[in-house]
Amino acid sequence: MELKPSTGKENRLYRSIWRWHFYAGLIFAPLLILLAITGLIYLFKPQIEPILYKNLYVVQAGQQMPLPASNQIALVKERYPEADIVKFRPSDEPDRSSEVGIKLGEEALIVYVNPYTGAILGSQQESSQFMQIIKKLHGELLIGKIGDRIIELAACWAIILLVTGLYLWWPRDSKSIFGTFLPRFSNNKRIFWRDLHAVPAMWLSLGIVLLIMTGLPWSGVWGDNLSRIALSTQTGYPAQLWDNVPKSSLPAKAVADVPWAAGNMPVPQSGASHGTPTIPVEEVMRTVEGSSVHSGYTITMPQGDKGVYTVAVFPKFPKDQATLHIDRYSGEILADLRFANYGPLAQAIEIGIALHEGRYFGLPNQILGAIACMGLIGISLSGVIMWWKRKPAGRLGAPARPKERKFYKSIAIIVIGFGIFFPLVGVSLLAVLAIDWLVIRRVRKVKDDLSA
Repeated sequence: MELKPSTGKENRLYRSIWRWHFYAGLIFAPLLILLAITGLIYLFKPQIEPILYKNLYVVQAGQQMPLPASNQIALVKERYPEADIVKFRPSDEPDRSSEVGIKLGEEALIVYVNPYTGAILGSQQESSQFMQIIKKLHGELLIGKIGDRIIELAACWAIILLVTGLYLWWPRDSKSIFGTFLPRFSNNKRIFWRDLHAVPAMWLSLGIVLLIMTGLPWSGVWGDNLSRIALSTQTGYPAQLWDNVPKSSLPAKAVADVPWAAGNMPVPQSGASHGTPTIPVEEVMRTVEGSSVHSGYTITMPQGDKGVYTVAVFPKFPKDQATLHIDRYSGEILADLRFANYGPLAQAIEIGIALHEGRYFGLPNQILGAIACMGLIGISLSGVIMWWKRKPAGRLGAPARPKERKFYKSIAIIVIGFGIFFPLVGVSLLAVLAIDWLVIRRVRKVKDDLSA
């Protein structure tokens, strides 16, 4: 950044914030670029998947009625006799295949069935689906819990980078719109890259913050804390809807893919069977369709004697979401959770998630999300290029630490605030302070290289 205050306390404060911005940007830029690229791809899942898997998704619309769901499932079972049937997604368009989820040992497969003829169109490993890989890369770097924490940390620091960047950008002496609101396409490469970094960041900052904040509810630490807040303040799901129903200790997200608001809802239990057979899937479908559930739903099969059928749907509009738990023996609806039942916090989060995934208002939503993603890529790349062009040979080229190492009260309040609001940021700040105290200040070469 070049907008340096010239004198006194303001200059020292500016340089302190610049150093934090520099180090955080350099550390997290690769992760933010990865997040933006994978998010950009996932935004267009509805357009990409039908092209990639046309041979599995598309069938010739038949003149006859589709086969009963039980028949379709039986044909899959015949093809995979050792498999356990775990879920079923009925065809929701005249030319769309049905999907049967199976577990074959440790392997989860999706089998695609022509609903009119019962022909098996093919299968895929659930974990090898292109969008599933992109989603896992986006959310956990394909390495599970540790990756989730790293991604959450990068996302939280991205918000801090935007806040500190806006402080550094904030016009002080300049009255020109160029360099402030419009980039200067100057022969001076340093100014050129500075403006390509700062000006788009200013224009896109609100959109990027919204994109990040609407993704954080799925994260491991911040998202779990948010879920606990929703539960304790009764602004999530209303427990009183199924207070009189026997419940298991399992949350709904442990047995099925359900909306965020229903994730921690305890799964009800089916009544005692006394030899009563499990109702067929067709009866579950009649119950679901009689309850005005949006098409595109998935039925997860019961697990254990007291397990239930779990039905969930993620339509375009959050208001059409539904999560139902149905007794496997009687067909009774034990719990029926809709958007209208959510508390205000859960409703806001579900709308945010729909916006984040580009579902809420269709193609315009996807385009706006794509602009924010491409902006984040450009901002991150231009920052790295700007650093690379200005850094001295053989050194990191970090902004020099102010000679007066005073920790301003305003910075302390902001840092503590960020650390509390984003717990992983707080942990990372403590780690940085420990490294600074134990290593950087005591090892001369490291101290010189980091301009400390």
